[in-house]
Amino acid sequence: MIKHFQCFCSVLLLCATVALNAQDPIFSQYYAVPLQINPAFAGSAFAPRFGLAYRQQWQGFDRAYQTYAVFYEQRISKLNSGIGFHLEGDNAGNGIYKTNRFSAHYSYRLMITENLGVKIGIEAGAYQSRLDWEKLIFPDQIDPIGGFTELTLENRPDLLTTTRLDLSSGLLLFGRNFWAGFALKHLNTPNETLLLVNNNLARGLPLRYTLHGGMDITLREGNKSNPETFISPNLLYVSQGPYQQLNAGAYAGIGKFFAGAWMRHTIDQNVDAAIILLGFKYDIYKIGFTMDATLSRLSRVSGGTYELTMSFLLDQNKYLKKKNKLPDTSECPKFFR
Repeated sequence: MIKHFQCFCSVLLLCATVALNAQDPIFSQYYAVPLQINPAFAGSAFAPRFGLAYRQQWQGFDRAYQTYAVFYEQRISKLNSGIGFHLEGDNAGNGIYKTNRFSAHYSYRLMITENLGVKIGIEAGAYQSRLDWEKLIFPDQIDPIGGFTELTLENRPDLLTTTRLDLSSGLLLFGRNFWAGFALKHLNTPNETLLLVNNNLARGLPLRYTLHGGMDITLREGNKSNPETFISPNLLYVSQGPYQQLNAGAYAGIGKFFAGAWMRHTIDQNVDAAIILLGFKYDIYKIGFTMDATLSRLSRVSGGTYELTMSFLLDQNKYLKKKNKLPDTSECPKFFR
């Protein structure tokens, strides 16, 4: 009975969200999954890189929201270009409503001066949404005496899965110690309509505007045996439909360890959460863990949000040996490495 009630609550929460407008999931560790934010980041690392991320949102609800992503990117120096691939899945309402996105990214680098450059990125992919009708529980299935029943008068729609083309673009300005970017997601506003009665979804995914930037402040120079110590103030602003959010804080690298703290604000409403990061970096491996402590009215029931990321910067030792010099990391701030 409790499980059914939690499922029903998840459906209510899901329907309340969908009724307003679709919103893309955003990782708190967005710097660990950069292609989700801006396609211009493709090929920013000096060696091939891939990573994965998992987000469990609102522990207090029964797996209400889960998001995962896998990406790969590499630089093509001879062409002043970069390529990348990004796969993302979003599971809402304990599997009731799922979205999957696969996209390919391309970026081109143009140096304005020796220490200032710009990258232009484009993204093309497929956006798929799917509704598991069998998991839905409707009000006419609730019997106050006998509990939940399987019978309902609701008609099962013919269309439960849809796949659409999704296009995006981005711009990244970078220097030795700073970066600033702007991206537009869902340029063609792909229509993810499943239920024809929902006029909001029929209008397609709303454009997502993203602004981000920051700088690296070196506190202690590093060498082959001791990584440098630095702090990186940064911010991320996202606007999509009626939703807005601003993440502002700082990331710090201290030898093999890194940490960070941010505040996430919903602009027109209230402070949403405090984000705390702890991580470890060794050789080609980097692992980060964040906890989002909910500060809004959901704090008593949400249970907080957890996120785990892993990334791998491949062949960097081989690169250094082959080039016999430090790699050009100007377009990949320490924050993202």
